[in-house]
Amino acid sequence: MAEKDNSNQWPMPAFYFKVEIGDIGEIAFKEVSGLGTEAQVIEYRHGNSPQFSTVKMPGLKKSGNVTFKKGVFKSDNKLYDWFNSIKLNTVNRQPVTISLLDEEGNPTMVWKLNNAWPAKITGVTLKSDGNEAAVEGMEVVHEGLTIENA
Repeated sequence: MAEKDNSNQWPMPAFYFKVEIGDIGEIAFKEVSGLGTEAQVIEYRHGNSPQFSTVKMPGLKKSGNVTFKKGVFKSDNKLYDWFNSIKLNTVNRQPVTISLLDEEGNPTMVWKLNNAWPAKITGVTLKSDGNEAAVEGMEVVHEGLTIENA
């Protein structure tokens, strides 16, 4: 009797992932959030409609900002260097790829951010009685999100 394949029986764990930022390279992040997109709703009703309600149609798609959090390491300034590249209307836009990995390190689900750039850097919260790692954050804006499922 053949063994049953149980690989699709359980959802993927969310803790094994990698992030690649264009020519900056791979950066090890602790957390990634905000990987969503939506279609804005257009409401319309013409004046002689017998219905006393609007028709709802899909409008432009929009995506929110994506937030990345990572540990602070000595002499690691990649995020600050990218943020500091912003000068007036000149910005170093990069493709960003976030890959959810299987147990062998292969991408199973991939989110791609188009023309991303850092809009906000959040520094470390310092506490004299704290007992956690120093973590910094970065909020990235982008011009579109695509999702691929392997």
